[in-house]
Amino acid sequence: MRKTQWAVDPAHSNVQFKIKHLVISSVTGSFRNFNGGASSDAENFEDAEIHFSVDVSSIDTNVEARDAHLRSADFFDAGVFPTITFQSNYFHKVKGDRYNLSGLLTLKGITQPVELVAEYGGAARDAEGRLRIGFEVTGSISRWEFGLNYGILTESGKFLLGEDVQFTANIQLVQEVAVAV
Repeated sequence: MRKTQWAVDPAHSNVQFKIKHLVISSVTGSFRNFNGGASSDAENFEDAEIHFSVDVSSIDTNVEARDAHLRSADFFDAGVFPTITFQSNYFHKVKGDRYNLSGLLTLKGITQPVELVAEYGGAARDAEGRLRIGFEVTGSISRWEFGLNYGILTESGKFLLGEDVQFTANIQLVQEVAVAV
């Protein structure tokens, strides 16, 4: 059997998130630095192994003071936990171009299983003839389950921030090599 190796193209990918603020609107942001890849059967992506890593210090919400606070011990504690990682353990087609993607997410030193949805965007060859494929991966996590416990209350007694963090990763993978296994 041959396995095909894929690398994330960060120039054509992005990782975004949003969370409720004051329970009235969402604050959005992204991570600017990340890497990852996949290993798949040469014929299709079913049962692919997927791995991904995010540089926590690259968080960007368009407000530098907020970004500095998010990097602090109140939130991500980037000095102690510099990366967020994901390692898949299941990737199977559900219907059409939709896949179930599950694996282990490690954030702030805490590893939890997560269930994600991946939508296949298609495949194309670039100007150099390299095969590229695209996926949009979406999901939601509870910030409490990963030690993001910042819990300031508003005057009404509600939390300043929502519990659930939604994220979307638009990922373009570039085929590297096929190797015999």
